[in-house]
Amino acid sequence: MNVFAPQAPTLGFKGPSGWLGRLAPEVAGSLITAASDIALVLDRDGVILDISLGTEDLRREGLRAWIGRNWIDVVTVESRPKVLDLIDSAGNETSLQFRELNHPMDGGADVPIRYSAMQVGEDGTIVALGRDLRNLANLQQQLVEAQQAMEREYARLRMAETRYRMLFHLTSEPVVIVEAANFRIVEANPAAQRELELPSDRLVSTSLLTSLAPQSSEALQAMLRMVQATGRADEAEIALASGSKRFRVLGSAFRQDNAGYLLIRLTPISGAALPDSAAQSGILDVLEKFPDGFVVISPEMKVLEANRAFLDLTQLATKQQALGEPLERWLGRPGIDLPLLMVTLTEHGVVRNFTTIMRGQFGTVEEVELSAVPALSGSTPSYGFVIRSLGVRTALAGHRGRSLPRSVEHLTELVGRVSLRDLVRETTDVIEKLCIEAALELSRDNRASAANMLGLSRQSFYAKLRRYGLGDLDDADLGEPN
Repeated sequence: MNVFAPQAPTLGFKGPSGWLGRLAPEVAGSLITAASDIALVLDRDGVILDISLGTEDLRREGLRAWIGRNWIDVVTVESRPKVLDLIDSAGNETSLQFRELNHPMDGGADVPIRYSAMQVGEDGTIVALGRDLRNLANLQQQLVEAQQAMEREYARLRMAETRYRMLFHLTSEPVVIVEAANFRIVEANPAAQRELELPSDRLVSTSLLTSLAPQSSEALQAMLRMVQATGRADEAEIALASGSKRFRVLGSAFRQDNAGYLLIRLTPISGAALPDSAAQSGILDVLEKFPDGFVVISPEMKVLEANRAFLDLTQLATKQQALGEPLERWLGRPGIDLPLLMVTLTEHGVVRNFTTIMRGQFGTVEEVELSAVPALSGSTPSYGFVIRSLGVRTALAGHRGRSLPRSVEHLTELVGRVSLRDLVRETTDVIEKLCIEAALELSRDNRASAANMLGLSRQSFYAKLRRYGLGDLDDADLGEPN
């Protein structure tokens, strides 16, 4: 927008000296507009004669209304001394001064503009060129906010690291962090330094395997490789090279700064406990091969340990599929059997020969008998279940030719094992069979009379006799009157 070109004679661009005076008025006006966001033409007293606006934001502010007003009247109070300073120094050709002025706006925030002023005519005409600082102010505000956010995040990380180091050093359990590539120790807490029998100055950057017996070193490497590959592994048992100490070891993997690390927890095993540990290992082997299902659950009724027979009953491929899952997913009628078992265990301390069902992963249902005891020793209580299969039951729904329940009382045993629709179907079959038996008894086994009693045709009556296995029937009976 070139507002200067039509008024160039008024501005003194034909003036006496200097490169600006030698330019054509249109060129001078375009140059001033391109070089600034706002340009003010002032007389020697600071009255605004003309104004050029180079951005849409400033045009929307209605700054054209400043024409005819004194420059000092369109700035905030603290900016007025700067206006006087710019007007006084406008005629100084040796140095150009810059001042940041604030212009008050109706219904909005002040507009900050950075001005420089120069005298361009012999009559004292002054041109003030300004740059809108709002974008710069927004950037500065964003920078301040980002810096404050970084400082808060840094303080939070420092606090988290302090808590981690406090826990890491105060815990009595030996904990070691090693590099996943070569098992070199990165950090170890004081308990680990004591138990591994290595001087603290040699502990860090030393391979954890150097302090172990050869067989233990191989066992630890196999366990840690399994942790890296699958994320979990059974605990291993290791011994120091000196043979003075033994540990049970658990590991977990994590990544940091694009590198893999392993956190290793060591639980010391006292020498007196070694024979018991060997015996316990033998017992575990026996339970693993036991023909009946064996499972250990937590107080929250989640699976902690299970043998192969339990996996067969539940149709699971690996033990990992069962660990951590609720036992009620496979055992008993949902919400009925397992809570009743837990109440009985709490009150009496043992459950024997409890009949229930096992539901396989792929929909099979098998009747089982179980016994259970609590194991309340140790820091965490647990419960052990021995589950014995009573044989594969016939399908509970959707199959013809299945045997009927023996009585209405027998139907109640199916509640929770089959759906209500199947229960209604079973009830209908029981009542129908009982009615046919009663009709045959009243008619002294006269099948035609029994059919009339029940309002059935002879063919329908014979079909039901065959369905329920009542009487001795052959193919000829279907067409023979009785």
